[in-house]
Amino acid sequence: MTRPLRIGLSPRILHNPPAELGFRNKTLQYLEQSVAHWIMRRRALAFMLPAIESGGVERSSVRISDYVKEIDGLVLQGGADVSPISYGETPIRPEWSGDRVRDLYEMELFWECVVQGKPVLGICRGLQLINVALGGSLYQDIVTECPDAAPHVDAVLYDRHRHQVHIEENSRLATLYGNNPVHLVNSIHHQAIKRLGRDSVVEAVSTDGIIEAIRMRGECYVTGFQWHPEFHFDASELLDSGPILDDFLSAAKKQRI
Repeated sequence: MTRPLRIGLSPRILHNPPAELGFRNKTLQYLEQSVAHWIMRRRALAFMLPAIESGGVERSSVRISDYVKEIDGLVLQGGADVSPISYGETPIRPEWSGDRVRDLYEMELFWECVVQGKPVLGICRGLQLINVALGGSLYQDIVTECPDAAPHVDAVLYDRHRHQVHIEENSRLATLYGNNPVHLVNSIHHQAIKRLGRDSVVEAVSTDGIIEAIRMRGECYVTGFQWHPEFHFDASELLDSGPILDDFLSAAKKQRI
């Protein structure tokens, strides 16, 4: 009997949790359950891959390559900003400093997946992390650096905030969604791709020109989305996230160990 797919999820990291959570001066690593449930809807198994930090686990005991060997694909989930330091810039404002620790860990995970030929799917921050890993850069804040852009985040509406995206002709997304190039997606991000990373192609853009989806050229399956497809299941008016998930899992099946 063929075993279920094993999909690794990079963790969100809470470096200074509120004292009321009961973990004073400790670091929490966690995931938002929607992304795990999204993967599990196709009977794949979701595993969080805790980061290895200095002062914790000895690197000689657990290697990134060991993690990647045991999974069939990787999802880089959303969360804190990518640190501007990771793409050679200084934070414009302190609150946009991001999570450099998570950046470094996820970039290691990403490149090890590329080396081992394991497919990677990036969501929101995950898209941005892939772009930075490939040498690209980000707008630290869309409102500040792209004042003519439409709103891409609303603190009150959160995942009910939406806008249209246009799928690029002859893209992989176009093969998944057919002749209709315009779709509605959620929008929960204040940062976005500025300079596209090497060996990348744009798969979708918003009506104001913000890059919303990318794919890496080459044999390894690498794709990323600025929206959260895992939040689309209960909203029929939004782009069906099933084809995106099925395409990723199909690539994972080809690498099943």
